[in-house]
Amino acid sequence: MPELPEVETVRRGLEQRTRGFHIQRVEVLRSRAIASPPEPSAFVSALEQCRVGPWHRRGKYLLAHLETGDGEAAGLWGVHLRMTGQFLWLEQASDPCPHTRVRIWDGVGRELRFVDTRSFGQMWWVPPDVEPSRVITGLARLGPEPFDDHFSPDHLIQRLRGSCRPIKSALIDQSLVAGVGNIYADESLFLARIRPDQPSGRLRRRQLTALRDAVVEVLAASIGAGGTTFSDFRDLSGTNGNYGGQAWVYRRSGQPCRRCGTPIRRDRIAGRSSHWCPTCQS
Repeated sequence: MPELPEVETVRRGLEQRTRGFHIQRVEVLRSRAIASPPEPSAFVSALEQCRVGPWHRRGKYLLAHLETGDGEAAGLWGVHLRMTGQFLWLEQASDPCPHTRVRIWDGVGRELRFVDTRSFGQMWWVPPDVEPSRVITGLARLGPEPFDDHFSPDHLIQRLRGSCRPIKSALIDQSLVAGVGNIYADESLFLARIRPDQPSGRLRRRQLTALRDAVVEVLAASIGAGGTTFSDFRDLSGTNGNYGGQAWVYRRSGQPCRRCGTPIRRDRIAGRSSHWCPTCQS
């Protein structure tokens, strides 16, 4: 599933390509791609003739401000890529692939196409003056953004106090910190030198400070690389990211640690694969 760096890469691409994009026509090819309104036709009607404003990201959610032709607010367009959702930008007409779910055109024939192999991705339209979390309910459960001051050692201490959950499980909980998933949790724990199976409530302040710093460092590096090659992620041009070649542990089981040479382990922790170095993270 795309995590924060991949979603941020898509946000930047959408901001560059669609800022000011005048939506002339919308076609929904799979109704389950539209989470709200209940009828896809209402989603189509809400977006058509709107102009796309700035795009924002909250965790793994993408949110675009919509405007009428007169510049009045026309609500929000929300998107979650889930596991395999991706946007493609097409300057010229082409036939859609079988996994195309939503197609959006402007007046000169340019197309923004949403493709989703596994069909878990979702879109929402949030009416003007309605709190987004009332429509996109997952927003209300999100913790602080990793780059926000609220994501601090004190926040981690407060939330993890007394918890027996493995720190790997806690770190991918979106209510603890928004946007971190399996890939970057493994990478962050390696940089912080913390075992993924260590009970989160037993970590000391210095360890949680190191973990906070590692999360920020890893995510910033991956954003700079355009995301990772390990998922089905593609940017608007169809290109995947470059972070995969820099990974410390993720999907490197059996290979020598880049620091100490110890073979990287891959264990199942709380139902999720975890990659770690038994020496560096002892």
